[in-house]
This record gives sequence, C-alpha cells and structure tokens, in this order.
Amino acid sequence: MNMHLPVFENDVAGDAVIGALRRTGAAVIKNVLDTDIVDACAAEMRQEFDSRGRLQENDFNGYRTLRISSVLGYAPSTAQMIGHPLVLAVADEILKPHCMAYRIGSTTGIEILPGEDDQVLHQDDSIYPLRIPGVEFQIGVMWALNDFTEENGGTRVVLGSHAVSTRDDETLGEPVQAVMPKGSVLFYMGSLWHGGGANRSNAPRMGVINTYALGWLRQEVNQYLAVPPEIAILYDKTIRRLLGYTKHGRHLGHGHRVGAARVPHTPGQDASTGLDVWVWDE
Repeated sequence: MNMHLPVFENDVAGDAVIGALRRTGAAVIKNVLDTDIVDACAAEMRQEFDSRGRLQENDFNGYRTLRISSVLGYAPSTAQMIGHPLVLAVADEILKPHCMAYRIGSTTGIEILPGEDDQVLHQDDSIYPLRIPGVEFQIGVMWALNDFTEENGGTRVVLGSHAVSTRDDETLGEPVQAVMPKGSVLFYMGSLWHGGGANRSNAPRMGVINTYALGWLRQEVNQYLAVPPEIAILYDKTIRRLLGYTKHGRHLGHGHRVGAARVPHTPGQDASTGLDVWVWDE
C-alpha cells in the first residue's frame, strides 16, 4: 500500500485528523503537551517502572521492555493525556456512533530499552472474539515521553491494514515508524496492525499507550480494581466517566452493595454507599 503516515502540527483541525485516521488507520500530531507535563508523567511512573516493569516480560512484550499497567493508579499527571480534549474529540467521532459512551480499555507505560527487538505486529482489538463490519471497537493513543525515532523504537504501523480482512501479518505491507518529538501523540485504529520498534540507540524510549473502547464492551483492564473509588475520586468527572464510574445508557452498570441501596442511588438520597465517585450524566 502506497501510503504515508499523516503528521500534523498541534493547531490542526480535528476533522483533518479524523479523516486521515479513517483513511490510513493512523495519524500523528506533534508537540501537543508541554514539556513540564510530560516530565511529570515520566517522574511519577519511574518507581513503578523500576519495581514492577519486568513482571510482564514474555515473547510478545519483549525481554528488554519495561511495561506497567493502570497508570492512573499512581501517576496522576497522566490524566492530562488520558482526558485531553483533542483525544476525546477524535474518540467521539470514531467510537460514539456505535455506543452511548466509551471507556478506557487500558492505560500502560512502556519503556523500550536499548537492545530490544521489533515487537511482533498485532491488532489491539484482537482481544475481542468477533468483528462487526464498519465498526471500530477501540482506538489506541500513544504519547511520546521522549523523542520517538527510527533508532530508539518508535511505534511501527502498517498503514491501511485496518481495512484488510486478514489475520495473517505475512500478507500485510511493510510498517512505517511513527517518528515524533517528545510531547507528541500517535492515534491508531484498534484494528490496525502495529508493534513496538527495535531500540538500536543507547537510551530508553518511553511512552504511554491508552486505549478507548466502546462502552458496551468489557474493558481490557478491570479499572475498578486498578483505580478503586478512593483513588478515582481524586480525578475530575471526565476521567471518572472514562474509568467507568457511570452507567452506559439506562441499564448497563448498575451495582449493589450488601446492606446498602442500589448503586448508583438516586441523587439526593443518603449516599451511605460511599460512591460519591459516581458520575451522574444529566
């Protein structure tokens, strides 16, 4: 497929990004976040990277890659990435035609160390056992916490592969790398074939990948355990809604605690359930 990865400046109109994403399956917007926010995210994740980053090593994730899950549980500055208005505007256009609300599927810090090989190409939405023609189940949003280059493992994307009905990566085109400066963001469809790049440099490459999925799908990560109410309440309504602390429509998301009212209780009732974390959509 003769395509080029669309790369935009940070003043781009949302329609241009969405059109490029639908056409090629991926798009980059440069210099979206200020350096101080990016550095804060990296600093807040550092301890988790150092203490738990190797726990998910395997043939798929790699053996020279640090990987940490559920970053909202310990890195509050990442909320500025996860709830960024530009990200939500794109997610609205891609996902909301097929659901009443979308949710965070996963939020993951990834640090590719020198010497890591190319990750196997894959589709993020393969966690779901079916496909619906014309419906994207999720999108991926990768933030660069330092410069992404061809040498240090910039994400590889197979442009146009979201429109190919194959489960065999051997028949796909050649991937291109998402080269982008620190603070930039890569959008890609959940059905797009992609993978981390080999790090042939002498320094790590750090990013945060967040997925946003249709609200009627099971979230990839159980966010209510990863970010329990006592932590979730520290975030604004946008983030709590993305985590899933709200219903999807009228019927999905009810709960019950033993000896307590149905959750969520009616506004104005005694909130003894302790779920002031709940977001009521008017």
